[in-house]
Amino acid sequence: MTFFAQQDWDGRGYIAGWTELAGTTTVTSPSTGAQLATVGFGSAADLDDAVGRAAAAQRDWAARPAEERAAVMRRAAAVLEANTDVLARWLVDEAGSGQGKAAFEAGLVVGELHHAAATALMPYGQLLQSVHPRLSLARKRPVGVVGVISPFNFPAILGSRSIFPALALGNAVVLKPDPRTSVAGGLLFAAVLEEAGLPAGLFAVVPGAADVGSALVDHPDVPVISFTGSTAAGRMIGERAGRLLKRAHLELGGNNAMIVLPDVDVAAAASAGAWGSFLHQGQICMTTGRHIVHADIYDEYVGLLAEKARALPAGDPATGTPLGPIIDRRQRDHVHEIVRESVDAGAQLLAGGEYTDLFYQPTVLGDVRPGHRAFTDEIFGPVAPVLRFEDIDEAVDLVNATEYGLSVAILSGDAFRAFELGDRIPSGILHINDQTVDDEPQAPFGGTGFSGTGARFGGHEANIEAFTETQWVTVQSQIQRYPF
Repeated sequence: MTFFAQQDWDGRGYIAGWTELAGTTTVTSPSTGAQLATVGFGSAADLDDAVGRAAAAQRDWAARPAEERAAVMRRAAAVLEANTDVLARWLVDEAGSGQGKAAFEAGLVVGELHHAAATALMPYGQLLQSVHPRLSLARKRPVGVVGVISPFNFPAILGSRSIFPALALGNAVVLKPDPRTSVAGGLLFAAVLEEAGLPAGLFAVVPGAADVGSALVDHPDVPVISFTGSTAAGRMIGERAGRLLKRAHLELGGNNAMIVLPDVDVAAAASAGAWGSFLHQGQICMTTGRHIVHADIYDEYVGLLAEKARALPAGDPATGTPLGPIIDRRQRDHVHEIVRESVDAGAQLLAGGEYTDLFYQPTVLGDVRPGHRAFTDEIFGPVAPVLRFEDIDEAVDLVNATEYGLSVAILSGDAFRAFELGDRIPSGILHINDQTVDDEPQAPFGGTGFSGTGARFGGHEANIEAFTETQWVTVQSQIQRYPF
């Protein structure tokens, strides 16, 4: 039997099995405009049905031995390992991913499943001292139903890093994927988990518009929301969740900086900078959004970076081009507006700045200054703004002149000097002698400031904290005596 045969799921969502939802929507390739499939498009009523079934199924799932939950995750990893080409193909066609990026993302999702299996078996509590002769302990208990809202850019990994650990820890999950990437970012997971033997009802996929996301955030039986997306949307979700006294784990935008010190191998630094800014068309929260380069090597660096930009074609990634399309016209126009306004304000256009359809050519902007939109805004496109600095204090001020705090990179011939410099820069992630884009299942991931609510993803400790509640338990052999 063919894995993930389209006739099984076309036009459907997933609620305790492949299900017709209130409507359907078309899945379109951003590269070619071709219709790839249809998927179910849910309503608030569909979402309520999914949550009700999830809550009912979760009670038995939480009571099962941790090894049983871990075994489902291991089987799911085996299913996906045997079918990574299927996921990668959908990432190319549906999300506009380059083939290398798609293969990397698919492999990373397999890693998330293995890591989730291990998380299920981690210690889940600690013994506490007590003033009474009794056993006192704190233990972690599943929260119930976790709501996950995932984005379009890395739809598989940015959904899976919440879905799999939440399930492994005894929760149920209801997912609202971005409607532009509901297949690679949702429905394929349903097929993987179903084949792995996950009990019905524990995982639901309800593609839909903003009203479905709002219904998920507001639902009284969903105590935890995991959201990855824009800072503007994350702020609204955080506000609503706060009023409802529920937790919201928010991984939001970034305006990430890379400091290039004068003692570097400039060619290697430019290569790293190109990867950081142009990978997946710059549509990554960790994208290198500001190249802060010492004046002594500035001209050489921008020259090499511009050469690399001109050598990277954008086109249909199915044909093997390294860069694919911007996800849609609205985002393409946003990117181009920032480039145009920054050039009008005095930045130099050294490469790119043009597009055909949704294919935006890799762009290098020189002589960018604070106040230019290319400095202040998250661009989310293949644009590398470059600034020069004269001394370290100036570089630190430039890096910190943002409300975001996700990822920072420092390139230097003296790695320890760079590490010490990192102490002056608040961010959730710091890379020494690498660019700003990286992710591993076992590493804590998250940002500060407008980039989110901290490291709530990655690593056993972060995942257990994110998707469980802490309960204090005491046990004693006899009933405590009281004076009343």
